This record gives sequence, C-alpha cells and structure tokens, in this order.
Amino acid sequence: MDKLRIGTAGIPDSTKPRSTANAVKRLAELGLRHMEIEFVRGVRMGEDTAREIRALAEKHDISLTVHAPYYVNLNSAEPEKITASMDRIIQAARAGAWAGATSVTFHAAYYHDDDPEVVYGRVKHCMEEMLERLGKEGIAIRLSPETTGGPSQFGTLEELVRLGVDVPGVYPCVDFSHLFARSLGEFNTYEHFSGALGLIRDNLGEQALKEQHIHLSGIEYGPKGEKRHLPLEETELKYGDVLQALVDYEVGGWLTCESPILEEDALILQGLYNELKST
Repeated sequence: MDKLRIGTAGIPDSTKPRSTANAVKRLAELGLRHMEIEFVRGVRMGEDTAREIRALAEKHDISLTVHAPYYVNLNSAEPEKITASMDRIIQAARAGAWAGATSVTFHAAYYHDDDPEVVYGRVKHCMEEMLERLGKEGIAIRLSPETTGGPSQFGTLEELVRLGVDVPGVYPCVDFSHLFARSLGEFNTYEHFSGALGLIRDNLGEQALKEQHIHLSGIEYGPKGEKRHLPLEETELKYGDVLQALVDYEVGGWLTCESPILEEDALILQGLYNELKST
C-alpha cells in the first residue's frame, strides 16, 4: 500500500436504505475509498454477511477497518471483565477478517489509580494473549490500539509505539483529534504532527507509515480531555497541518473521519489531501 485511503466511521448518512452493504456502494458513488465498520455497540455481523461485504468492498475498491466495542478495559480490577474485553476484541477481529478488514482498533484500558507502568504491563500481556488466539484461529488482522482522548485512559502515542516495539504485530491507531484533546489543545502544530509520525517511523519502521491506521475529525475538549466530535469547520484542530504532515511523510493506509457530518467532512479531508499531494 502506498497511498492514503480516506473514508467514514460507519455508514454514510446519505446511504439509503441504511446497511453496511449499501454503505460500500454509497462510498464508491461519493468517490471515497475507505470505511471503518463500527462494532462499537457490539459485534452483530455473521460470517455470511461479512463475506458479502468483503466481495462488495473488493468489487468497489473500498478498503475496510473495524472498531471494536467501546466496552473494553484491559486493566479492570475484575479478571472476568478483562477476559470479556479480550473476547470482544477477538469477536470484532474475527468478523473484520471475514469482511476483509486490515486492522481492528479499540480503546485498550483505563489507568484507574494504578501506576502507568503496571497498566502497560497488563495491556502488553493481553496483547500477547490476543495475538496468540488470533494466530491459532488463523485470523489475519492487525491489532491497533487507539491513542485516547483523556488522561484517565491508557493510550498515549508513546505507550502505543512502545507496545509495537515490544509486541510485534501491534501497531498504533493514531487519532490526531484525541492527541489534540488529551493535550488540552497544546498538540496542534505541524511540528507536533510530524513528530508523531517520526516517532512511529523511527521505532516501527517505514512500513508502519505505509500502512497507518488513522482517525481525524473535529473535536471539542474540556478539562478532562475529549468531550465530543465536531464538524471540521467548528474545530480548533489544525487538520490541514495534519494532512500536510501525512503528505510530507508519505503516509499510506486508512484515514477514518469520525465527524458528526460523516461523508461531508470526509470529502473535505480527501479534497484537501489531494490538493496538498499535487503541490
């Protein structure tokens, strides 16, 4: 893969009737090239449906990633909740693989009152266990824990890059909106964005940038970090500088727009990205 595919988090609003299959067709009509299948409320896609989606996506040249359920905490004080969290990620990975998705992302854990180093060790152990389970099932999909939007959540870029070094087969899903919100607006310059990409390249190699899982949209933050996603025109995040850094670092992979106005903002991002690529 040598180019960045841009699309929506889930079914575009203009899809009629609403279904994942029709969403693939609608994205092709719009000229977008990617969709993230949203399993955030649970995995409710069987193998037959998933394989139908795969065939349609291949026909229309739409790449796919998946987002696992929100109900995940690999640092729960209750062991059964950790087991359930891993099961949810595996379920999303399995359905995603049936559909031909390349990467599954998720919010890995909360710190609670634990030392971040202890939390890192627990998350690392879970990643190793999940990779072993996926390997035994022959499920070919990447585990891509996501950078998170608040200081109570495990998932700084540095933590996730370290995971990628320590656990081959794990790569960060870089949500630039979350990095901006987590920093309370400080992470918002071209130097910050390019520095993040440089950190990935220097630790995980050039190929990691060629197959990068990315989230980007407008976002609102408060004292505790992320509050909600916003349309691009309402955000303070310098998304144009994010795209410029992606162009300059020759990043390929999959960029998912999580805006409240899904395809409208995805098309804005794609148009600006193509303009920057051509200059």
